Formats: sequence, C-alpha cells, structure tokens
Amino acid sequence: MLSPQAARALETVLETKRFWPAGSGGLDEVASGLTEDHAKAERRPPSHPLCDPSPSGGGPHEVTLKFRLYKDDELLSDVRPYGLHPYDMGVEAHAGPERAYLFARCVSPRIKGSDSRDVRIEGKLTHAWSKLPDTVPVREAHLTILHSATLAVVRKLGCEGDAGLDAAPVFRPRGG
Repeated sequence: MLSPQAARALETVLETKRFWPAGSGGLDEVASGLTEDHAKAERRPPSHPLCDPSPSGGGPHEVTLKFRLYKDDELLSDVRPYGLHPYDMGVEAHAGPERAYLFARCVSPRIKGSDSRDVRIEGKLTHAWSKLPDTVPVREAHLTILHSATLAVVRKLGCEGDAGLDAAPVFRPRGG
C-alpha cells in the first residue's frame, strides 16, 4: 500500500526499520466504508481506520491513518490551525509534526451517484506522542506517507484521474 518513498518516510518519523504488523481496517474495508457512507449521505460520516504502524518493541510513536467523507464547510482552507502548514496538494493539504490532512474529490464508475455528487475524501495522519520538530522535512515526510495511503484508497475506489493526486507527492507550500 505504501510507496517505497512513503515506507522510508515512515521509517524516518518512527525512527525504526522494524514495525508491528499494522492493524485496523485495511484498504478493502476503507474503500467499502467510504462507498457505503457516500450512498447514505450522512452529515457526519464515521472515520475508517486504514492502519496503525508502530515500532516493533513498543514505544509511543504510533502513526494512525484514517479516512472519511467531508463536506466543503469542513475544509481547513485559510483557517491555519495551530501547528499545521498548508500545501497545494489534492483539494488542499495541511501538515505539521503531529498530524497531516489531505482532501481529495473522486468521481468513479464504481460509486453510484459520484458523477453528480463527487466523493469528498479526507485522509488524516496522526502521529501520537510525536517529539519531532516542526520542520519542512518532518511535514513532507508526514505528507509523503498520507499521500501514498490516499493514492492507494482513490485507486481502490477507481477514482478518475487518481482524484487529482500526482503519482508521487509534489510539495508546493500554499501561500497566504
């Protein structure tokens, strides 16, 4: 599921090359959950956990990847939440030392009604107990991991044009 570049970024942010098997729902469950949520059109759909990689041998450095549907009024846009920096990736992206968000829109022949009401997907990476500094390399590592996971989700859903995501992450800080 993760690209080689994202796997290296995960090794960097978790400071290890050995991991416990990643738990949670997996790619199939995330894709089916998002598809079902789109059909229900709920205001606050649930999050679907993709995986929770953590260092083998324990330690409080877990990274969690979750996906859910969003409404346009939930975009972070120019709010500039504390500790997050905006990037021009997907619809929008934000990253910091403890978390990252990536928003994308999907039209897919596999998802009924997405041609008239696109599937709006929020990917979220949370790095629990992160002691990493707020630097460009840390932010880009988190976005690399999240981009790779989001790309796997949109490809599993059959999103046209990979939901506007580049094949590899391109880091363009958004001014403002």
